[in-house]
This record gives sequence, structure tokens and C-alpha cells, in this order.
Amino acid sequence: MFVFVVARVLRLSTELSMFAAALIGLIVHGISIPPREILGSTFNWFEVPRHILDGAFTYFDVVLIFLTATLFMNLLKEAGGIVYIVRGIVRRFHRHRTLALLLLTLVMLIPGALTGSGTVTVLVVGSLVGTVLKYMGVSDVRVAAIIFMCAAMSAAAPPINLWAMMSAAGSNMPYVGFFLPLGVLSLLGALFTMFYLGWRGTALDLDRVMAELPKPPVGMSWWKVALPFGVLFALILAGRIWPWSMPVLGLPLIFVIAAAIVVLLNPGKLHVLQVASDTVDQLLPLIGVMVVVGVLVQIMALSGARGLISLGIVTMPLTVLFATLFIILPFSEGLIQYAVAPLIGVPLVLLFNMKGFNPIIALAGMAVMWPIGDMLPPTTVVGRATVMVLGFKGSYYRDFVKTCLVPSAFILLLGSLCIVFSNKLGFLVGG
Repeated sequence: MFVFVVARVLRLSTELSMFAAALIGLIVHGISIPPREILGSTFNWFEVPRHILDGAFTYFDVVLIFLTATLFMNLLKEAGGIVYIVRGIVRRFHRHRTLALLLLTLVMLIPGALTGSGTVTVLVVGSLVGTVLKYMGVSDVRVAAIIFMCAAMSAAAPPINLWAMMSAAGSNMPYVGFFLPLGVLSLLGALFTMFYLGWRGTALDLDRVMAELPKPPVGMSWWKVALPFGVLFALILAGRIWPWSMPVLGLPLIFVIAAAIVVLLNPGKLHVLQVASDTVDQLLPLIGVMVVVGVLVQIMALSGARGLISLGIVTMPLTVLFATLFIILPFSEGLIQYAVAPLIGVPLVLLFNMKGFNPIIALAGMAVMWPIGDMLPPTTVVGRATVMVLGFKGSYYRDFVKTCLVPSAFILLLGSLCIVFSNKLGFLVGG
């Protein structure tokens, strides 16, 4: 932790700071502990690259899901499908503010739900939805808060919640039964944010907003937008309905198939290689975090630091844990991002399971609370991306973060209650 803090003070990126902490931890571990207590023999410095490489591939499957899901969404955006959806909502429901806000919320949830990244949501639909909200009379600071909070809830939404997936994997618990708990919590959080911050405003000026939004290519239609999503969900559900007769495709291949359908149905020329290249550039910081998190967890497991953290968590009184969890989870996410799932999430899941709580519901509650920390220092990844994409000129902490406090408090309360009363919410398990 000391090395990580020093690296951040020296203005190294989060990825390099975590890698420096892992590397120094491995070196110190090899020097300070007697060799027999390490590997049963003399410490071999050639083991250092092996542990780094093993850790780097820990979340390789998750990285593949990132890349293919984001490629699918970016191809759909490049083909004009996203703007076609937004323009259709505005044209049809501009006189009905409630329905318009509801549908805009659903549009915000889709990219992150499919990719597991709030940043992707901001980049794919943030500016479009932000433009519509501004013409609905919502102030700039509230628009920025809405986009961030909905992006955070989209990252928490099923089917892909990275915090839940990584915590479940570290706990030897299958990632099954999370769909309804995560879906209910993330949808409630996003709807509360949208209506609390966006309800007051003015009537939507249809002509002005339609002139402001980009125009979709000629030939785009609803069925060309809906068919890729239909195939995507059909292939996912087929594996659940016919598990013994349906070949195991895996999420990366399913997203590639859906992306291929977008390309085939595209009414214009689509620069697939350029979109793929831009996708990799867009996701490089996120992929870097995932790789370094794997290395850090590997080294901490080798040195015993991970066990020490787990021991400290599982021996904490439940009353103290419940009273501080709504602070610990978001701030730890702001500090080390996805590394909180294996380092803190795994021992918490084991603790709750040991104490008789429903581990799936409890983990769903935590997995909805973690994304709130993406606006907190030192990383502020999704928060900074939001204000940059929207061109927000106000103070980040005094204006933007302050406006997010009430929706954040609602979501943190919701997640905390979900953990405390997890056994009573067990009926949600089954999706």
C-alpha cells in the first residue's frame, strides 16, 4: 500500500502504481522471509516472471468479454443504431416526460450491462442522452450526475457485473442466480437518479433536439437494431434452457456473432477494422487495470497479504461491518478499482455465507455499491470520463460530486439493506 501511495503521489497511472506495488511486494517477500517458508526451497528469482505472467492471465476471459462486448456496442453505434434508438424515443415520447425519462434510463443501462464497464456507457450513449436531457431543461450539473450514476448502475446491471463475477470466482461460487438481484437493484438505482435529478425541467423542443442529434444513415430501421440484440439474448438463453444439447459458445463468441450481424445488416459502409482499433484504444486503461489486478492478487496470495486482509475482515464484528460497509466499498473502489473484488469481496462472501446470510443476494448488494466509487479519488475513472464527454465546466467535487450525493446515498442504503436482509430476499435468486 505504501508503494502504491508513493507511486500515485509521483503521478504514475493507477495501473503502473498497482504493478509497482505488486513487484516490490514480491521482491520484499523473497528477501525478508526464510526460503523454506516461501516455496519449500531456495527462493528462485526466475520465479518472478512466472508469477507475474500467471497473475496477468487471471482474468483473461473477462478481458475477452470486455473487448468483444464493447466491439459489438461500438459497431452498433457506428452503424447508427444507437442514435436511431434515441431519436425514435424523442420523436415518439417528447410530450410524455415520464415515459421519455424511463426509456432513456433503459438506453443508459444497456451498454454497461453488456460490457460490464460504466466508461463504455458514457462513451457510447452519454453525449446523446445528455443532449436530450439538456433540451428537457435539466441543468448541466444534473445532466452530468445523471449520466455518471446511470453509467455506474449500468456497470452493476446483469448479465455482466465484473465485481460479482470476480468475487464469485474467488469464492468458488458459480456466477448463477445474480440476474434478478442485480437487475432489480441497478434498475431501482438508475430510475431514482433519473427521476430525482431529471424530473424538473421544461417541455422538450422537438425540432431543436432533432436538429442537434446526429442523423442515422438512410436505410436504418428498428428491426436492424433489434435483431442483433435478439440473437444475442437468444444464444445466451439457449445455453440455459437446453444446457445438455446447446454447444457452449461462451460470451466472447456470442458477442462476436452479434457484432457480425450488425455488420451484415448495416445499410452503409462500416469500417470494421477502424472500429476494432478504436475499441482497443478505448479499453486499454481498463484492460491494463484487469491485468495488473491479477498480478497484484497473485503476489498478495503468495506473500500471505491477501490472507491477512481476509482474516481482518472475517474477524470484524458484524455490527461494525454493517455500519461501515457503505463507506468501505465505494472508497476502496476509488482507490484500487476492480482489485477490491478479489481482495475484499471474496472474504466478505465467505463471511456472510458462514454467518448464514444468502451469499448471492449479499454479493449483489455489494456489487451495486462498488461502482459508486468510480467518481472518488484517486482514480475517478468514470467520473472524469463523464465530465469530459459532456464538456462540463463546473467544479468536479463542489458541483458534480455534490450533486451525486443523494442518489449515491439511496443506492448505498439499498445495497446495505439488501445485505442485511439477504435471507428474506432469497426469492430473487433464480435468474
